Amino acid sequence: MVASLQPLFTAIDSVKDERNLKADVTSKLGEHFAANRSGVFFFDQISQLNPNLQKILKVALSIERNPVARYLTERHAPVHEGLVTSPKVWKMICPRPDHWHVMAGPIVVRGQLVGMVGCTRDKSMPAFDTQNLADLSGICLHLSVWAATTRSPSVSAGKSSSPSGKNQLLTARELQIVELVALGRTNAEIGTELWITENSVKQALKRMFRKLEVSSRAEMVAQLSAG
Repeated sequence: MVASLQPLFTAIDSVKDERNLKADVTSKLGEHFAANRSGVFFFDQISQLNPNLQKILKVALSIERNPVARYLTERHAPVHEGLVTSPKVWKMICPRPDHWHVMAGPIVVRGQLVGMVGCTRDKSMPAFDTQNLADLSGICLHLSVWAATTRSPSVSAGKSSSPSGKNQLLTARELQIVELVALGRTNAEIGTELWITENSVKQALKRMFRKLEVSSRAEMVAQLSAG
């Protein structure tokens, strides 16, 4: 008999802040999926971690290195390692015995991937299956709604909640791209940091150039810095 998802839905929909979300939901995720590790993570939290942990996470979640992260980024759909690679290849990518089986699902706000739900099982446990993916899909839907309606607007905010001048022409995600361009990031690096593909960054920059009537990254940054 398939376990009910209602306790998880109720827990997600009733929490008021992120701390309680993690405290109340993480344990229920672990129980439902019989996972040895589970959690809810928002990508904007990476900058709040110590530098060493930031570096580890960025490597582990790299869409170039990790096919689970790449699938999640490109499709915004739940995935486990068996769906995207072979056990032999996964062992080389992630040799940790407590991450022998990994499943992840997307948290999406306004069409943008802003976080993920993750569960792991060790080598002695069975792999995640299609029923697990179906259940995680429902959980991610509730988490996405929660993030869009309850979580702080700073999840995807740019420099200011009340932008002025030329900044008003750009979306919050486009302002994030501007900030990373100003830091000298390449399109590939911007894509990795924002969990979008390199091509998505290129297309976004084209739209931004048209909006701002500029022809280069340097001109765009200079114009927005001045206005």
